[in-house]
Amino acid sequence: MRVTGVIRILVPLAILLGSWFIVQIYFEHSRRTISLRSWLGATRKPMSSPPQPRHKCDNKRDCPADHFAFRIISGAANVVGPSICFEDRILMSTVKNNIGRGLNIALVNGKSGQLLKVGSFDMYSGDVTQLETFLQEIKDGTIMLAATYDDAATKMNNKVRALFSALGSSHVNQLGFRDNWVFLGAKGLKGKSPFEEHVKNDQKTNKYDGWPELLEMEGCAPRKQD
Repeated sequence: MRVTGVIRILVPLAILLGSWFIVQIYFEHSRRTISLRSWLGATRKPMSSPPQPRHKCDNKRDCPADHFAFRIISGAANVVGPSICFEDRILMSTVKNNIGRGLNIALVNGKSGQLLKVGSFDMYSGDVTQLETFLQEIKDGTIMLAATYDDAATKMNNKVRALFSALGSSHVNQLGFRDNWVFLGAKGLKGKSPFEEHVKNDQKTNKYDGWPELLEMEGCAPRKQD
């Protein structure tokens, strides 16, 4: 009976010690491989960066209160049309269905920023006198934004080039077949506009087959003062 009693005591004790030994080995291994947070099934959410502020026309910076924000994008070859944004409003684009091959021009009031008129002029096979009339009718204090698409120079004559020069262009006299050009000028501007970019059609440097890369220009145009 005494032996039986000892066995009854030793067996549970052995089981208890064995279980404790196994548990210790398991958790020691677990601590080496996983964290307690992971073992409990929790995951740490990555820290999110604060949202970046959005500027008018998706420009890189805001404009002063006495300036207008703008972005002009020329066409890409004869496939993707140009886009003109002014004060966070798209004035001309493929989506608005008011652009075309040649020169795309938007006129806005230099004081209020209100859209006055848009025009698309085919400079490859169109009537250039329509563009001449359009430019001659621009009133003082009007801001003009222009973007090319496909070809904007084949029909361009000296009279048209002179009218653009009077609006502040420095590059219009060099504009050639399938060149890309973006420009912001104004009627009554004294001197040349700082807002103009021009890239030549050159087979050695063209990004597209027969056309140069598109141009994208953004900035802050000063509001006309009284």
